Amino acid sequence: MYRYDEFDRTFVLERIAEFRDQVQRRLSGELTEDQFKPLRLMNGVYLQLHAYMLRIAIPYGTLSSAQLRVLAQIARDHDRGYGHFTTRQNLQFNWIALKDVPEILEKLASVEMHAIQTSGNCIRNVTADHFAGAAADEIADPRPYAEMLRQWSSLHPEFTFLPRKFKVAVTGAPHDRAAIKVHDIGLQLTRDDEGRLGFVVHVGGGQGRTPMIAETIRDFLPEEDLLAYCEAILRVYNLDGRRDNKYKARIKILVHETGAAEFAAAVEAEFAALKGETAPLPPDEVARIAAYFAPPAFAAMPARSEAFDRALHDDPAFARFAARNVHPHKVPGHAIVTVSLKPVGTPPGDATAAQMEAVADIAERYSFGEIRVSHEQNLVLPHVRRDDLPAVFAALSQAELATPNAGLVTDIISCPGLDYCALATARSIPVAERLTERFADLDRQHAIGDLKIKISGCINACGHHHVGHIGILGLERNGEEFYQITLGGSGDESCAIGEIVGKGFSSAEIVDAVETVIDTYLGLRNAPQETFLTAYRRVGEAPFREALYAAAQ
Repeated sequence: MYRYDEFDRTFVLERIAEFRDQVQRRLSGELTEDQFKPLRLMNGVYLQLHAYMLRIAIPYGTLSSAQLRVLAQIARDHDRGYGHFTTRQNLQFNWIALKDVPEILEKLASVEMHAIQTSGNCIRNVTADHFAGAAADEIADPRPYAEMLRQWSSLHPEFTFLPRKFKVAVTGAPHDRAAIKVHDIGLQLTRDDEGRLGFVVHVGGGQGRTPMIAETIRDFLPEEDLLAYCEAILRVYNLDGRRDNKYKARIKILVHETGAAEFAAAVEAEFAALKGETAPLPPDEVARIAAYFAPPAFAAMPARSEAFDRALHDDPAFARFAARNVHPHKVPGHAIVTVSLKPVGTPPGDATAAQMEAVADIAERYSFGEIRVSHEQNLVLPHVRRDDLPAVFAALSQAELATPNAGLVTDIISCPGLDYCALATARSIPVAERLTERFADLDRQHAIGDLKIKISGCINACGHHHVGHIGILGLERNGEEFYQITLGGSGDESCAIGEIVGKGFSSAEIVDAVETVIDTYLGLRNAPQETFLTAYRRVGEAPFREALYAAAQ
């Protein structure tokens, strides 16, 4: 993991001191809320429906046990005993008091964390594949490059006040677990015919009011040109992006209106000019940062584990957990474990202080003290010996964190919605809770198979509903909440925006409507192995539309 140097420490502490003064001026009345707003947003503080919210950056989703313990302490001392992990690999505390924020920031700084650039029209937290450095299919670990981008973008003088917020995601594997094609810049590590490492560059993806899939503007960008090329993209956007209409200010609109080819040509021209004045990424700097992400000292283990096989045979609950929440690791004898934050009837992505501490303890004992946050609102133990998997399962079960539903119908993504968010137009958490209760039976979940339900409480799409296999968008109509269903979305390498199937459903109808969609799928799939998305792409929306609106009458 990356460790702060003297510059990082000084920078963060100076920022905390500056914000402490700003908070005191706001509390004394010297600053109005309008004057304070841009200052608090630069430090990750939002004013939600009921309280201030603090959004904490977790760069590329990587946490240490020590950091997670501090987050648990903050949840217990300054919030209501829990935190909410988001689709941007961040953590939000939704019930903080403004007077406590400087103290919270000091606690974060003690474990090399902060909340800078988690809001505002700047380059936000750079996200990455949550299996980075561990995945069996990985070409290279994307986290060193995400860290380089983080350092480059932090308070970048040109890009602190962009036309709109800007999001970057990096993946190092052919299977996209970071949803790079719905980001402003999506970077996929690859190798050219000569074996050189570089990136496929995608630009102009995004969800929200106008969902778009990113355009590929470079099939191969050499590793050493990463920062210069990203700077060229940002310069073109900063110059030409709309500032007169915030709904048209994202780079996706610029790429769409300009045309991908013309936009790429503008970037290439800016890049050519930059190469004349900006040195390539120095190899020694790449090596220095990459060293922070050196793999742990894995013990030599046989690929097969007798302890694991015995537990599979003897314990059906463990076998079910292993089938869904245990994933292949690049090192023989090891595995990756998904810690589901989606037990039945609870808000997706929430974790109590006690649960955070339990995960920190388990990670310290069994996963080299390392935890990941996924954009799907779960936690990950990236480096577990297969021999230790039964003990990890037992410890997670004791903490009520062993739900065996990764990738299943109850592994729902949901934004906070109208329970917290001032922008929301409908509740999303209660819908998620009712869906998990409807599909609580594990045999039924496993029979349905891979299925991603994603719920947003407004058009901003923080719940990624556009790329859900089943997407649900909550809206307001005549003072009542209703929910629009989209089908066929995907956030991986087969990225697709879901199609709206028809008129919305009331809060009372939406769970039944989703069940109708799923029952229709089960009736038309050509084999138990055919996933929902494959079946939908084979048959189209017609049978689902017919079933939905016949049932609604």
